[in-house]
Amino acid sequence: MPWMGRRSYHLSAGAVMARRAWHGMAALALVAATALGGCGRKEEQHSASPPKPYRVYVSNELSDSVTVIDGLTRKVLKTVPVGKRPRAIAASADGDYLFITLSGSPIAGPGIDEKSLPKPDRNADGLAVFDTRQNRLVRVLRGVVNPEQVAVAQDGKLYAGSEDSEAVEVISRDGAKLATIGVAGEPEGVALRPDGKVLYVTEEEEGKVLVVDTGTNAILKTISVGARPRSLAFSPDGMRVYVTAELGKSVSVIDGRRHTLLATVRLTGQVVLPMGVAVSPDSKRVYVTTGRGGELVTLDAESMRPLNAIAVGRRPWGVAVSPDGNAIFTANGPSNDVTVIDSQGSKVLGKILVGQRPWGVLAR
Repeated sequence: MPWMGRRSYHLSAGAVMARRAWHGMAALALVAATALGGCGRKEEQHSASPPKPYRVYVSNELSDSVTVIDGLTRKVLKTVPVGKRPRAIAASADGDYLFITLSGSPIAGPGIDEKSLPKPDRNADGLAVFDTRQNRLVRVLRGVVNPEQVAVAQDGKLYAGSEDSEAVEVISRDGAKLATIGVAGEPEGVALRPDGKVLYVTEEEEGKVLVVDTGTNAILKTISVGARPRSLAFSPDGMRVYVTAELGKSVSVIDGRRHTLLATVRLTGQVVLPMGVAVSPDSKRVYVTTGRGGELVTLDAESMRPLNAIAVGRRPWGVAVSPDGNAIFTANGPSNDVTVIDSQGSKVLGKILVGQRPWGVLAR
């Protein structure tokens, strides 16, 4: 029917009935469509995958314990004694076990004459084996003196650096010593490339990184980085290695395949002492703790341009990224807590009280 403006018009009784029937069917159709649309949205919401649960493990150096945290709720689940001065934490490939470095050496801060300290208790040195399914200590592996950091290969081999013996000890999961790799200059940080074919080791005194062939235990190359290199982290794809240098106040980037130095970036700030380092699961961001600087610095992994710097606590050292990449965790020593930060490194999401002087942190 053509538009008739405001002019009135009349319909027959049959036409009125037909129109009412049409409107009724249209209304039913609209209700059905709405209901179907609602069902579709509900199905979409229902099919969305919930966040996968994970746990965060924190070593408490002065409490001689490990704190277990639910990563999603951020609630402490348990704190377990593991041995003296637990520091670095590494996980087996299947995640069923953690290996935690233990030390009977007294704590010695910068400038302290070690001769004035108590004699080390070598019976306390070793690697704690922690069952993540039962949250309990299984045993302690001996045979490595004062280990600080440790790496675990896919086949279960353990690589632990010992500053005292100036070597990296290669140990089987049952505690048998497989090899000793001599490393002068206080080896500290150790990291395996994801494929397990090479091991990177920091030489604290020499300001260098050694590249070791894990098949032969031969040193392939030595790379100069900043002064007092502390920690190493590979990108998940194994293409790059990031090295923090405490006294160099820098982060170096190394090509993980060619073993060549790509860049060394100096971080600025009143107090910047780069310590721990972690890489996001998508290999796009690098997170660095600054020790006495009290901050977490986020860098663009490609350009190494600083993106954010945020205060997290007193003397943060260990740093870890959640498996989904949505949260970063820093272990803040004198604060006795762990700070949770968003993936951009720009916002503190919360803090979790743990044991005394947390050192290392791992999320998986």
